[in-house]
Amino acid sequence: MTAPTSARLPAAERRRALVEAALRVFSEGSYAGATTSQIAREAGVSEPILYRHFASKRELYFACLDRAWIRIRERIEKEIDELGPEVGWRAVGPATMREMKVVLPSLWMQAITEAGEDPEIRRHVRGHMRQVHDFFADVLRRVQEQGGIHPDRDPDTEAWVFIAGSLLVSVADRLGGPLKAEDFEAIKAERLRWLTGTP
Repeated sequence: MTAPTSARLPAAERRRALVEAALRVFSEGSYAGATTSQIAREAGVSEPILYRHFASKRELYFACLDRAWIRIRERIEKEIDELGPEVGWRAVGPATMREMKVVLPSLWMQAITEAGEDPEIRRHVRGHMRQVHDFFADVLRRVQEQGGIHPDRDPDTEAWVFIAGSLLVSVADRLGGPLKAEDFEAIKAERLRWLTGTP
């Protein structure tokens, strides 16, 4: 547990630090179980300082969701820029995939639990998942145009399958099963075989 500190940071830097602390708290627990006082302690600030930057836990959660996705998207875009779409989309490192499949979908699952009672969470997460889908569909289209994906595959559908698979990894991570690492490797290999049309 981090002790509150009085160190003054520029507002943007403090906001980023609060988001990073909240990401750790939400990722290790749940939206419902996390408190703003717990997040403030994790960030080493007082709760009133947290509320200067975020009006509510919900607003801070939205910032976490957006930050987690920006970090993943930037890493994927860097791989694609350096290696080209056909190779880059396959070269996303294990750390990126873990962040995508566990941290971000874990945040989605927490939000889905809350969505029935909170229309603002429902609206934000619905739009957020659509943004993630559209990014991956665009990447898959670019790869398909270069011949890296079979021409009969539908990038929009495949992007939803990717998101569904990411949620499945998060389920297994939270439950400690029922799928093991080798099961996911087999699923990944089969999905790649399907996308590329290789025997």
